[in-house]
Amino acid sequence: MSTVQDASSVSSLFGAGTTATSKTSTEETQNRFLSLLVAQMKNQDPLNPLDNAEVTSQMAQLSTVQGIEDMNATLQALAASMGVNQMAQAANLIGSAVLVPGDSISPSELENVMGFELSRPADKVTVDIFDAAGGAVRSLNLGPREDGVNLLAWDGLAGSGEAAPDGAYTFKINASQGGEQVDSTVLHLGLVNSVSQNSQGVQLNLADNKSVTYADIRQIF
Repeated sequence: MSTVQDASSVSSLFGAGTTATSKTSTEETQNRFLSLLVAQMKNQDPLNPLDNAEVTSQMAQLSTVQGIEDMNATLQALAASMGVNQMAQAANLIGSAVLVPGDSISPSELENVMGFELSRPADKVTVDIFDAAGGAVRSLNLGPREDGVNLLAWDGLAGSGEAAPDGAYTFKINASQGGEQVDSTVLHLGLVNSVSQNSQGVQLNLADNKSVTYADIRQIF
């Protein structure tokens, strides 16, 4: 009489305990397992019957594999649903101005807003504005400022008191408390032109050809 005695061979057939690389579906795996189990029971040696504990263990492994596959499918569906919802929410921001990390500024209206985020309060804050060539244009003493997001608008004047010509400028923040440097992040205003999605999630595409994520937004106007 032929026998199918080694219950551990079940693992090799449906891949339990290994990474999920098998091309067979869960249903096919179940069918193969049950067929093998029935064959084992029909052809077992009466003097050396199947170990119930081993069979139970194999069935538990099969259940675990199926459970993991079901959970993965559920998580994938949830992630896809969240992506669609985020895209819909992001679309509502088209045409809005957002305050995001960046050091660009211009004398032009709406482009003259400067922002910065302080990690803690500072008793001395200065802003230095530079032209496209890196030359100093103006320095502003803002005095003490609270932690968090702070905003100000450049009046478009250079240090000489004359109007700065149109163009691209940058700014830098220097903040200190009791003579010790305070960490800061420079922020600028950007207009949301469109939204898109890539491997990093939903992206807000700004008018200056820069893309940011939801996490980058400090304020919405």
